[in-house]
Amino acid sequence: MSYLLFQFSFVGYFLAMSMYIAFFVSQNNTVRLLSRRIFTAAAILHTLNIIARYYEAGHTPITTQHETVSFFAWAIAWGYLSFRWRYSVKNFGTFVSVLTVLFMLIAALASREILPLVPALQSWWLPVHASIAIVANGFLALACIGGIMYLLQEREIKRKHFGLFYSRLPSLDALDKLNQHCLSVGFPLFTLGIISGSVWAKQAWGAYWHWDPKETWSLITWFLYAALVHLRFTVGWRGRPAAIMTIIAFLAVLFTLWGVNYLLGGIHSYAK
Repeated sequence: MSYLLFQFSFVGYFLAMSMYIAFFVSQNNTVRLLSRRIFTAAAILHTLNIIARYYEAGHTPITTQHETVSFFAWAIAWGYLSFRWRYSVKNFGTFVSVLTVLFMLIAALASREILPLVPALQSWWLPVHASIAIVANGFLALACIGGIMYLLQEREIKRKHFGLFYSRLPSLDALDKLNQHCLSVGFPLFTLGIISGSVWAKQAWGAYWHWDPKETWSLITWFLYAALVHLRFTVGWRGRPAAIMTIIAFLAVLFTLWGVNYLLGGIHSYAK
């Protein structure tokens, strides 16, 4: 049942992405409204998929590659929808839907096998720490998308080539504010994720920190975002440098999620 819901949500996201791209080209408001409704319906189906997977697995489904990446896509989708209710950012949904579909594709290609929890994961800290960390990553992904859109728009303006992107992307100021809003949510959650992970590590392994590769890269990523947030909110660092830094920091998030598991290993390498 859970995988059937996953497939329905995947198809829904794909249809929404197709409609968003059609809107990006045509700028037809009817297409925009339809794409938004399909995307919301897909996110609801995705939520039902996670709930069904929870009952099938008997624990929070954030332990395997399939579950983790699916939850990441869910966090991106609902992070976007939560911002969409408060802020209107032109054509943001087009870029968000593409990334969501990409993550859903990765999840679909991964093994769907439900594995028994290793002893270290048999704790109520699992849903607390893992869900906070992945939701944080979802908002940081949105900040990265905002950074990419900023660089695309800036390139159009600097080249004085007012083509497809110029009229369809928000102003540089609106994109910079979007970046700031996403960071103001994602960074505190990321910090809380590291703190909760440290407390869990103390309970599971007897120490708050082991300098495991995933812990180390999580700390590196935290310092990148901490530097970005500090510079933005204290000295007003913004624009192109902030956009580039946001993208680089999110690449560190992705390496922490996947690169560490497959290249460095360690005691956190469960979701393979």
